[in-house]
Parts: sequence; C-alpha cells; structure tokens
Amino acid sequence: MQTPYEWSMGWRYTRAGRTSRSKGLLSFVASISAIGIALGVAALIIVLSVMNGFQRDVRDRMLSVVSHIEIFAPAGGVLPDIERTTRQALQNPEVVGAAPFVSAQGLIAHGEDMRGVMVRGIDPALEPQVTDLATAMPSEVLQRLQPGTFNIVLGKVLAEQLGVKEGAKVTVVAPSGQVTPAGVIPRLKQVTVVGTFDSGHYEYDSSLAMLHYEDAQRIFRLEAPTGIRLKLRDLHKAPQVVQQLAQTLTDPLLLKDWTMQNRNWFVAVQLEKRMMFIILSIIIAVAAFNLVATLVMTVADKRADIAILRTLGATSGSIMAIFVVQGAMVGIIGTFAGLLLGLLVAFNIDVIVPFIERLLGFQILPQDVYLVSEIPSAPQLGDIVSICLVALVLSFIVTLYPSWRASRINPAEALRYE
Repeated sequence: MQTPYEWSMGWRYTRAGRTSRSKGLLSFVASISAIGIALGVAALIIVLSVMNGFQRDVRDRMLSVVSHIEIFAPAGGVLPDIERTTRQALQNPEVVGAAPFVSAQGLIAHGEDMRGVMVRGIDPALEPQVTDLATAMPSEVLQRLQPGTFNIVLGKVLAEQLGVKEGAKVTVVAPSGQVTPAGVIPRLKQVTVVGTFDSGHYEYDSSLAMLHYEDAQRIFRLEAPTGIRLKLRDLHKAPQVVQQLAQTLTDPLLLKDWTMQNRNWFVAVQLEKRMMFIILSIIIAVAAFNLVATLVMTVADKRADIAILRTLGATSGSIMAIFVVQGAMVGIIGTFAGLLLGLLVAFNIDVIVPFIERLLGFQILPQDVYLVSEIPSAPQLGDIVSICLVALVLSFIVTLYPSWRASRINPAEALRYE
C-alpha cells in the first residue's frame, strides 16, 4: 500500500537538512524540542522508579516484622476461643499461616538505661509461618525462647542503646503494677537476652522485644494471647480478606490488615508520587510547547511550498496533516529516546549511583540516617505507559494550532513575492 504523501512530506520536513541557514535553524529547534521531551520522559521514569523502589523496600522491611492481618479481641481483652478462631481463619484459601501472639507496652531496663518497648510474645514454632523476620533469624535463637525460661530477643538498635549482648540480664517492667499499702508497685521481671534481630527498619529495631507468649502472659497477667497473626498468599489482597473473615469468623473480633497499621505512611507516599508526576510533567509540557515554535518557523519557511501544493489540488486538511505529522514525529522520537534513557538509568541505578558517590567523594544515603543505604529502583509498567501517553498526547495537541494556521494560508498571497 502506498504511503500517503502527507506522511512522506511530514517526515521529510522533520529531518530537513541544513542546506540553508533557515533549515539549519529549523533542524536545531526541532532537535532541542525532541531532547527536551526525552529528558522530561527520562526524568519522570527515573524519579517514579526510585520512589517505587523506596516504597517496595520499606514495605518489605516493614512486613518482615508486621503480619499481613492481625485479629484482636474487642476492648483490648483476650480471644474467647483462640483455637476455633485460628481454625476458621485458616479455612480461607488466601491464608497460608497463623500464629498466636501477645502484644503489650512495657519498659526494659539495664543498669541506669531504660527504654520504652513493644513487648511481643510469640510462638517460636509458628512464628516463621507469619513473618519473614522469624524465617531470617537463626533457628537456634528462636529455639531458646522456651516457656518458663524468660529468654528475650531484642532489636539490634535497642540492644546497642542498652549496651547489652547475648547472655546479659535485663529487666522488663510491666505498666500495670501491684497495689500495696505503699501504693502501686510496677511488676518487674528479670529476663535473659538470647539474641538480637535486624529487620532493617529502625522503628522496629529500636523498640521491639520478643519472648515466648506464655512468658509474656505471666509478666502482663493475661489469661490468653491477645491476638492471632495471619500471613496471606498475596499481601495486596489483605483488605479483601479482612472483609471475608469479618463474615466467616464466629466471634465478634477486630481485624486489622497491614495497610491500616501504616495507613498514613502509604497515603503520604502515594500523594508524593502524584505530586512528582504532576510537577515533572510540566517539564514535558514545556518541551512540547517548543514544538509550537518549531512548527511556526517551519510554516513561515514553507509558505511557497504550501501555496504550490494548494494549487496542485491539496486540500487544507492535507496541509494540516503534513505539519501534524511533523510535530508528532518529533514527539515520538523524543518520547522513545526518553523511554530508552529512563529505563537504562532505572535498571542500572545500582551501578550509576555508586560511581557518582566515588567520583564526588560522599555517600548520598548514609546508613545511620536513612532506612536504606542504597538507592532502590522498581520501574512499573503502569507508570511507564502513563508517562509515554502524556508525552505523546501533549506533543500531538500542541501541533494542532500551527498546523491549522498553515492550512489557512492563501496561495495567492504566499506566491505574490516569490
């Protein structure tokens, strides 16, 4: 099938040579427009990929400690029938693991140092089924958490703050104490540190302590575990599974999925992504509007050609199509180049960033300040498609007015001084 002449001429104008000063200037302006679009597309792809990488890494480290779903008794009590609730929860096809736990606020003291902590009582045999942290910990550490031994595992940062190592004795202070004639005396229990864990998440590494759930029940005077932790096949289905469990569980219980526990953080990340998309899209818009100048200059330079085409029978629609093709081709070339550049950087950022750090002599993400020490990247198809569509649509829209003006040129007026 023969290519329409509008496409051929539009492509010819796009790659106009430099046989004259005007054509050289047109080629330069068109190149600048394409480069601007390419840089805007690449910047958007790189920034959103890095933000996706940060979100993924922080989420994964968070979920190594936090379970996908937690089931609580209402009003902060204990579960009425933990075995029945566990059995009913495991009947859901999305639930792959369940384990009881005790969660309570307390203090840990060592010498003159004292830290507020979240004390979590776990079942060492079932905990690896619900959290990746238990799976990553040495098996012998979990085996030391036997009922009645009052052994405890501390977060790495918490252990460093208290200045304790494996084998050291620390004191757990329960907030609700014993009432005596002298007043309320807090309950104290000396426990032995048998290991530490490193989740990579500062909040948990500095404030979480784990021991056997039966020991936690004795310290905090609980009759049964305070809840059940669940692990799902697909963590993204947690809200839907919560709705299903709310209908299938016999007892009136409280259910909380991982998105509810850290809702503010996830909402903030999504808001930042939207704002970055809007802000960086302005770069693409500015580059796209440079196409207006390119087409206006081209139309002024090709007035005689337009007049000749009109006298040969070309319609105003054909004239408009020629310049729309020219502008669209510049947009396509810029978008494709930006796509390649953005993906090249996004997939090799683990090599590029260390090179820049060595070249400039400083670390971009100090490990003692940020949650991660390396810049992660996770390009997502949805973001890439959206970015390319925005660039292409903007490039097409800005070509319409100059192309329409070209189609309105009067052949007689254009050829009067030729």
